[in-house]
Amino acid sequence: MEHSTSVLVMGGSGQAGAGAAALLRQWHPALPLTIAGRDLGRAQRVADELGTATAVTIDLERSDLGLPADQRHSAVVAAVWDSRLHGLRYAQHRGLPYLSISSGLMDIAPEVVVGAQRAGGAPILVASHYLAGLVVLAALDSAREFDRIDTIRIGAILDETDIGGPAGIADLERWSAVTSAGLVRRDGVFTWLGSRDAQADVTGVDGTVLPGQSIPILDVPSLALATGAPNVRFDLAVGESPSRRRGEPASMEVRIELEGAGSTGAPLTTSRHLVHPEGQRPLTALGVALGVERLLGLRGDAVAPGIHTPEALLDPAYAVERMVEIGATFVGRRDDR
Repeated sequence: MEHSTSVLVMGGSGQAGAGAAALLRQWHPALPLTIAGRDLGRAQRVADELGTATAVTIDLERSDLGLPADQRHSAVVAAVWDSRLHGLRYAQHRGLPYLSISSGLMDIAPEVVVGAQRAGGAPILVASHYLAGLVVLAALDSAREFDRIDTIRIGAILDETDIGGPAGIADLERWSAVTSAGLVRRDGVFTWLGSRDAQADVTGVDGTVLPGQSIPILDVPSLALATGAPNVRFDLAVGESPSRRRGEPASMEVRIELEGAGSTGAPLTTSRHLVHPEGQRPLTALGVALGVERLLGLRGDAVAPGIHTPEALLDPAYAVERMVEIGATFVGRRDDR
C-alpha cells in the first residue's frame, strides 16, 4: 500500500521513536515520516538523517496537538506517554491507526475505554508490553512446539544504564509509584502478588543471578490468553547486566521458559534466552516499527478498527526473523522427558 501522507511519530526524536523511524525508512524508503517533539531542533536532526521526513513541534496538552488543521497523516505513533489521550483522540477523529507503548498495564484503562466508545473508528494497537511486544512474540514462536502449555516464566534483565531517555525513566517512575505488586496467572486465575511473593531471582545466559521481582505488565495476560497457559509470570531485574560486568557494553537478556506437553503428549520444556548486545533500545524500536508496518497494511491484510495487541496482529516467526536481522540472538535448550 502506498501512502502519500506521513506517519506522525510523537516523541520521534527519543530512543524508541527515532529507532522505529529509522527501521521504517530502511524497510520502506518512500514512506513519509513526520518526527514530532517538543524540541524542533532535535526533531529536525532526526528528520534530516532519515530523509523523506519532516519535523514539527507538538503540544500534548492541546487537543489538536498544536498542528495545522490542514496537516494530513496516515497513522499516529505515541512513542511517549499520551497522558491526556490527545494523540489518540487526534487519530480517532481522523480515522487513523494509533499505536502506544507507554501506558503500561496500570494506565491502559482510559485507552481501552476511548477505543471501546468508538470501536468502529480506527485500529488501536496497545503495545505497552516489554520491548513493545517482542517478548510475547518470541514466546509464541517457541510455543509452536507444544500441544499444551502449562507454565510460562519470563525473566528479563535490564541494565540500569539502559532504562532509556527521559521519557522511559518517567514511565518507570510512574508505574512504580502506582504499585509494587506483581501480576501473575496462577492456576488459571490472574492474581496480584504482595512485595514478598513478588520477589524472584533472574538468571542470565551465563548463569549470573540478579535479584528481581514479578511486575504488572501486559505480557502476562497476553501470553496467558494467547496460549491458554494457566500459570504465567514475568520477573524483571534492573541492575548491572552480565555483559557490563565483564567490561562490555550493556546488553539486554530475557529468559523465556515454557513447560507443557509436545505433540506426542510427552512432557516438554524449552528454555531460551533472547539477547541483544546493544540493550533494549534496538528491540523496543523494532517492536514499534513492526506494529506501524502492520497497521499501515504494508505487510498483511488491512487491520480492522478496534483495540488490538501485538500478538493479535503480528506473525511471531516474522518478528523473530526481524529480531535476528538487527543483531539479536537466541540461546536455548529443549528437554523431552
